[in-house]
This record gives sequence, structure tokens and C-alpha cells, in this order.
Amino acid sequence: MKYLLSLLILFFFASCQITETITINSDGSGTIEIEQIRDENSYMQIAGEEYSKENVFQDTTYIFQDYINKYNENFVKYKAEEQQLFQKYAKVKVHLKKSSFEKEYKNELSLHFKTVSEIPDLYKTENYASDIQHNYALTAENHYYRIGYDFDGKVFKRSVVIINKEELEKAKQESEKFLERYGNSSLMQTYNLKYHFPKNIKSVSNPKALISSDKKGLIIEFPLSAFYGNPEMTNLEVVLE
Repeated sequence: MKYLLSLLILFFFASCQITETITINSDGSGTIEIEQIRDENSYMQIAGEEYSKENVFQDTTYIFQDYINKYNENFVKYKAEEQQLFQKYAKVKVHLKKSSFEKEYKNELSLHFKTVSEIPDLYKTENYASDIQHNYALTAENHYYRIGYDFDGKVFKRSVVIINKEELEKAKQESEKFLERYGNSSLMQTYNLKYHFPKNIKSVSNPKALISSDKKGLIIEFPLSAFYGNPEMTNLEVVLE
């Protein structure tokens, strides 16, 4: 079951476009937005005849704090350190839309932050919301990597840390199998990082980064299936002037 779940996640990744946008103001505050959009043509190639059988509609917007308030009886049962972890997500806004009728599937996560270091791993937001709702153990801790951010006014860092090497190896194997089967297909599966800084960019650790004309922004694109097997490829360090 765990293998099938991982494979389904990979299928979603390989037919999806994820864009992570961070804008940092001069005082260190800013916004982060993550948009996950399923590309229907790509997903149709992977899902085959199952594509036409989909019958779902969901259009939901919530703030993570809403779950803490609504399911407070469950929330207070968690350990103090787990409650503190949930509180890091309190101001995260989530918009989910799944419509088999309109053929539109997207997740949008956003957060206004005071400092870059307080940005949580937003990709785990829905897992934690589900945990509180159903009184589960912290399912997001089963992820094999963790994403964190830091900025001291001159150097910005995006750090991906592997927390489960065994699951990473499984993900690599699944990614390789997927590429063997669908490597020649024309799938839309990109992971885009778009960052905007208050000062000019002096250097970027990834040579594939495209720097904007005003030298304050950058864009880097990764193939999602490759990221699944090697999330550390999105590590980044940006030095400002």
C-alpha cells in the first residue's frame, strides 16, 4: 500500500506544474506562495481509461488556524512540541480546487511572513490539517525530506534535508522506473522556483538560474520526476550585493 501511495504521488508529480514564489521586502518580511496545478493532457496520458471515470468536485479555502479552532479537542491532545509545530502553520492560507467537470485541479498555499526563517515546510500543510481533523499521529513526519529557508539580509538559503535515507532510495527507484516508462512522453512536469529580493543578486549557487533584467529576481526550473528522486537538487544559495 505504501509503495502504491508513493507511485500515485509520483504520477501526480509527473503531470503537474509546481511554482514556488518568494518575495522578500527590505525589512526581511515578505510572502511565499506555492501553486500546484495538474496538467490535464499529461495526466490523461498516465491515467489512461481511468481519466474519464473521475467524478469529483471540491472548492475549499481555509486558514490553518481554522482547523486548530474547529478541532481543538484533538489539538490539545498533542504534545507541547507538536502543538508548537502546528502553530507555525497557523497563518497559512490554503485554496484547494478539484473539478472533474471543469478539468481543473490545483492547490494554492500562501503565507505572509515577518522573517524568512519562520517559513515552515508548506508542502506538509494539508497533511498536518488532516492530522488535526482526524486526531492522527504526525503523518507529514513520514516525508523523507524537509525544506527550510534562511536569510540574513545578504545571503538567502533554501535547504532540503534528507530525513529518511531508506525512503529516499525507494523514491529514486520509483523515479527511475517511471522515467523508463514515460521518459519519452511529452509530459508537463516542472518545478519552478521564482524568487524576488530587495537588493541586486551578486551570485547564485545554481548555474541554471535565470536572473531578471533588474538583477533582483531569478527563476529556476527543475523536472518534477527528477526532484522526486533527488529533492536536494533544489538546494539554493543566493548572495546579494
